[in-house]
Amino acid sequence: MNPESSRPDPAELKELLQDDKTSPANPALPGNKERGLEFLYDIPLQVSVEVGRSKILLKDLLKMDEGYVIELDKLAGEPLDLYVNSKLIARGEAVMVGEKFGIRLIDVVSTADRIQNLG
Repeated sequence: MNPESSRPDPAELKELLQDDKTSPANPALPGNKERGLEFLYDIPLQVSVEVGRSKILLKDLLKMDEGYVIELDKLAGEPLDLYVNSKLIARGEAVMVGEKFGIRLIDVVSTADRIQNLG
């Protein structure tokens, strides 16, 4: 762990991920001294989907009322961005899941890139 912050060192995370993939035994089982990532699996993460962004002036913000339209920087049909704890993880398309919206992933950031972006 990096002593200057609460964030884990990306090299340490990469090593843990590699160990987790190659470990034949389940580290979560009692008596197993190998350490895997299972102890992290129950940590809640903030997931958000971004449709687009825009910058507006304060005077326009104060004029907003019902029906006001803000133009976003993305074109219709472009992939949505999926963020986990404010880090880009994947891109996808909007889908309906029953009465709710969902996202179907079409492009996932590689594991190596995700680990590198943690620091």
